[in-house]
Amino acid sequence: MPAFNQRSRDNLDQCHPDLQRLFNDVVRHFDCSVICGHRGKAEQEAVFKAGKSKARFGESKHNHVPSMAVDVVPYPVDWQDRERFAMFAGFVLGRAIELGVNVRWGGDWDRDTKTADETFLDMPHFELMDC
Repeated sequence: MPAFNQRSRDNLDQCHPDLQRLFNDVVRHFDCSVICGHRGKAEQEAVFKAGKSKARFGESKHNHVPSMAVDVVPYPVDWQDRERFAMFAGFVLGRAIELGVNVRWGGDWDRDTKTADETFLDMPHFELMDC
């Protein structure tokens, strides 16, 4: 059975308990890595300037304590394999429904089940919607 390494556990520990519950369940079935939980000001501004986020510090759910957003990738990660990210997101969203965790995926911001209509894809991003 897959399990998180220490870095993933440390990143997930920075997140809201609902995200922890969800991804601790997900990793039992689908190997993945948590690459980001909370982001401080310097890190948020750096990802904004690099074009990896549309949010400045204070506008991202990653900036809350605990973090209301988490970046998780299927392991091993292949950044070019969009289909695998979408398959992983579908699995996560299905588990979230089962667990009663209301999340939105960064590949489908408007939650219409289509990725082609999105202008900004953040494939590893999942965020809580009830906060």
